[in-house]
Amino acid sequence: MAHIVFIGLFSISTFALAEPYELSEHDVTEPTAISSSTVSLFGVKLGDPEGNAVETLEALVSRKALGIKVEQEAAFVFLIDQRKPTGPMAGVRIQDGKVDLLFINNRFAHRTRGIFRNVLNSDSPDDIRKLLGKEEYGDENVMGAIMAYDRQGFQVNYLGKDINIEFAPPRSPQP
Repeated sequence: MAHIVFIGLFSISTFALAEPYELSEHDVTEPTAISSSTVSLFGVKLGDPEGNAVETLEALVSRKALGIKVEQEAAFVFLIDQRKPTGPMAGVRIQDGKVDLLFINNRFAHRTRGIFRNVLNSDSPDDIRKLLGKEEYGDENVMGAIMAYDRQGFQVNYLGKDINIEFAPPRSPQP
């Protein structure tokens, strides 16, 4: 009997722990399996110390095959695609010495894997909802849409062909 209880508790605990999701490598297709606390951008995660994050991202420059330029401006470290340097394709924000925000946008779509590649290539907020499910709250108007998935720790900002996904620590939804 104790053995059966142990197996049951073990299987429940494995479902509760989310698998790590590297945006540039892993093909996660189930939106409920994503939590910002397990998402990383080229090895940088939320909560990483500033020095480690900057060092990790600057190491990308030495890997010339990636074609990424790293620029630090104020609290942000931007990743710029050297083939199309029209603006950052991804990056991190550093507050109080730690990474508190990761972001990717449609310029990063060719580098991401899994469900977020489809989100970044979406044609409408409804297409995004079909992929991620209904947001916890948001705002949609003629200019675009903001779709918040706070329990999972991310928000999608849709403005026509410009789509941005921000990852922050998960939090309770607004009332």
